[in-house]
Amino acid sequence: MADESLFEFLHMEIVSHIFNEQQSSKGEMDNKDRAACISLLEAMGFRVGQGLIERLTRDTPSFKDELDIMKFICKDFWTKVFRRQVDNLRTNHQGTYVLQDNKFALLTQFSSGKQYLDQAPKYLAFSCGVVRGALSNLGLESVVTAEVSIMPSCKFQVVIQKL
Repeated sequence: MADESLFEFLHMEIVSHIFNEQQSSKGEMDNKDRAACISLLEAMGFRVGQGLIERLTRDTPSFKDELDIMKFICKDFWTKVFRRQVDNLRTNHQGTYVLQDNKFALLTQFSSGKQYLDQAPKYLAFSCGVVRGALSNLGLESVVTAEVSIMPSCKFQVVIQKL
């Protein structure tokens, strides 16, 4: 329980620090500055995801296919990182997956409803990077985006890039 709280606090402080540093150096933030902050958070998450998946798959047999990898991400990986499984996994069987988490750990500290929806993307960027980094280390290049319609429910869309 304490680890969970510490991680949530650290995550909030990292996001706050990156955005405050960008804002103080430029004064007013525009969309380009926000995008740069989100990109930095996503890159940090990418590296964390790569390291975590290495550790978690050390004793795991190789995966049969893309869907097998996504099931591992939704069950085992999500449980280790966010303390619960994904609530729903959907796919179009053409490389697009939607992972729905109805009580996403990094959004639960916000009140339910729509008042903080505009703040959600900056708190999801790190997590998108974590998922993208994990998939990258498993051999799947992807684009991971997140959307929130009501707090703390979140949908992550994973689009696998075909080479």
